[in-house]
Amino acid sequence: MPSRSSARLAALTVAAVCSAASAVVLTSPAHADSVRVHDVQGTTRISPFAGQKVTDVPGIVTATRTYGSSRGFWIQDPTPDDNPATSEGVFVFTSSTPKVAVGDSVTVTGTVSEYVPGGASSGNQSLTEITKPVITTVSTGNEVPAPTVIDADSVPDAYAPAGDAAAAGSVNGLALDPSTYALDYYESLEGMNVQVADTRVVTATDPYSELWVTVKPWEHRNRRGGTVYGSYDSQNTGRLQIQSLGATADFPKANVGDRLEGTTTGPLDFNQFGGYTLVAGKLGTLHSGGLERETTQKQSRGELAVATYNVENLDPSDATFDKHAAAIVNNLQSPDIVSLEEIQDNNGAKDDGTVDANETVTKLIDAIVAAGGPKYDWRSITPVNDQDGGEPGGNIRQVLLFNPERVSFVDRAGGDSTTAVGVTKVHGKAQLTASPGRIDPANTAWKSSRKPLAGEFVFRGKTVFVIANHLNSKGGDQGLTAQYQPPVRSSEIQRHAQATLVNAFVKSILDVQKNANVIALGDMNDFEFSGTTKILEGDGELWSAIKSLPRSERYTYDYQGNQQVLDQILVSPAIRRGCDFEYDSVHTNSEFNDQISDHDPQVLRFRP
Repeated sequence: MPSRSSARLAALTVAAVCSAASAVVLTSPAHADSVRVHDVQGTTRISPFAGQKVTDVPGIVTATRTYGSSRGFWIQDPTPDDNPATSEGVFVFTSSTPKVAVGDSVTVTGTVSEYVPGGASSGNQSLTEITKPVITTVSTGNEVPAPTVIDADSVPDAYAPAGDAAAAGSVNGLALDPSTYALDYYESLEGMNVQVADTRVVTATDPYSELWVTVKPWEHRNRRGGTVYGSYDSQNTGRLQIQSLGATADFPKANVGDRLEGTTTGPLDFNQFGGYTLVAGKLGTLHSGGLERETTQKQSRGELAVATYNVENLDPSDATFDKHAAAIVNNLQSPDIVSLEEIQDNNGAKDDGTVDANETVTKLIDAIVAAGGPKYDWRSITPVNDQDGGEPGGNIRQVLLFNPERVSFVDRAGGDSTTAVGVTKVHGKAQLTASPGRIDPANTAWKSSRKPLAGEFVFRGKTVFVIANHLNSKGGDQGLTAQYQPPVRSSEIQRHAQATLVNAFVKSILDVQKNANVIALGDMNDFEFSGTTKILEGDGELWSAIKSLPRSERYTYDYQGNQQVLDQILVSPAIRRGCDFEYDSVHTNSEFNDQISDHDPQVLRFRP
């Protein structure tokens, strides 16, 4: 396994308390009064034997994990009980390469542990394990218990029960109801041999050799093969992560809309990078769905094309400049204005005080020219070193590219990294006090986060105000498979404060000139239905134009099987009025395994 993948996979099932395991090969039978696997798993998410030693737990080895530090094996009881809430499988953590083989009948003596992937602070559910094991091999070559089939009929439509208010919203102590809730259903299969068949890929293969499929082919499907996340009550229960117990080199390089034909079989695990995961000993055969990257329409002479594009920590050492340039020129059709997010300084993540990004931007502009595009000009404000979040030392910032043959930038001195831009009234029209300028950069809402960049443009005699944003990320939020239901979205606190400031600034423009053309765009790090977007929109000062698309086409990002909106272009009433605009989420990255950014760019075309 590559070292990066091994390090990540090592976090999946390493027990909280580890010690070297011993393996003893004997022929004596298991104790007749021994605890069974379903007793260990119990009827809730927490084992009734957690922290206790169990003796001679019998089972058939269904799979082994021999790489990384999460080494061990799964056993399953071939004689299940009649309770659908109790899993018949469990992971045995050995820490070293297990000395058992698939098909071995074993008994295991050890300590039952509830390991929380990512740590207790993550809010994740726990994985029931047997640790510090002493293993007795009873016989070999046994038939492995038949896999439980996971399909559209078996997975409930409701996602999760509401957490217990007396337990801070945790579902851990609730009795499992696998016929009602999808998370309870998956939990009732934790550690068991399971199978999916003829599934469609809904998140492309990532650098860690993982992909996501859906067992519900029609669940919020879009025309390109993905599954759209449309509300906090629409978690899409058919999503399931697939990993492999084999070499990563053999893992399929899949795009959204591809299919894993035939059966994919293996134990059902739980990890911090997506929750319930089928760790496949047998993978289906990949069949391409033929997905191609999208190309937007070219703006007409009288249309202004404004785009936002997160270029994912771009710095001069990257090898993606030509591909980004080709995307801007060909797929985006050379927009007149492009808000770039995640432009890093001239030496990237090296944390030596470098803050300028002129080399990064110039290299991209030159690549655009080489790809047949215009010679863009650009404006930005250099941040204070290590004050804008992102990768340490990278000093990411927003940059406004513009085509000077089509649009002009109004330069007005006074804007810097710590001075707040304002709005004045000149000849009855709104005007920025500095262009470019930053919105209230000293406000605590922007602590360790990117400050919005405001600029004033003129297109065919009409002023257009553009505000480039990169709001606080979702890092720290609990996952959809958290033990707390509904999950806590702690990152919203700062993002809501940021959205309040952006809306207030737009309102200050509209208070001076109610028909001003204002665009707030960028990586908002939140959904079009979110509280963040509602705050940005305010009382009609802005409107998220991605909502002009059909619901099935509203996505800019693909995460854990859910296609969702993170990047947005919001417009003022003067632009929205009459719906005289076109919006396009240009799917060039998020659905593909060979993406150059994890975000899809967005384009708005309108006549000011």
